[in-house]
Amino acid sequence: MKTTTFFDGVVVALVCSFVGSAAYYILSSLFADNLVIRLLISGLSLAYVFYLLNRSNEKTGRITVMAAWSVITITTWVLWPPAPLFILINLGAIWLIRSLYFYSSLFSSLADLALTAISIAVAFWVASHTGSLFLSLWCFFLTQALFVLIPSSMKSTQKNTATNKDADFQHAYQVAEAAVQKLSTHQ
Repeated sequence: MKTTTFFDGVVVALVCSFVGSAAYYILSSLFADNLVIRLLISGLSLAYVFYLLNRSNEKTGRITVMAAWSVITITTWVLWPPAPLFILINLGAIWLIRSLYFYSSLFSSLADLALTAISIAVAFWVASHTGSLFLSLWCFFLTQALFVLIPSSMKSTQKNTATNKDADFQHAYQVAEAAVQKLSTHQ
């Protein structure tokens, strides 16, 4: 079983930062800046989705998720929304995939949504202060690596569920015991 660690996220952040920066500088000499940014966002988003699916213990629905991600990406390329909306759509897809594959509670998914919002805010803040694409990508993916600290479900819900299961078992045990006693006294 693969477990996702913060260190994995740091490695992904480093690789995505290097690859993203290099790809931007190579492609910016060949294509318009707007196209390069969209290529970069789509490519890094795809790589991150592959990373998430690879690290998830859930095996079902991967083809469906990739098909849905592809449809969303192709649709955004065809509709060509403004760059901020393009970024938000890709972030929304990443958040949804992470919510489906790593969390089992609404609270955890909402915490991940907040983490995603913080990560994009940090990336834009770093970009506005440094002008460095590498540092912006690094800060974005490093903040995203913190998702491993979000519990997959609420602890109190797990305790209540365990308590309820114990109570259900005790009740079923008592009913079975009463049925056995009733059968033994009738003979």
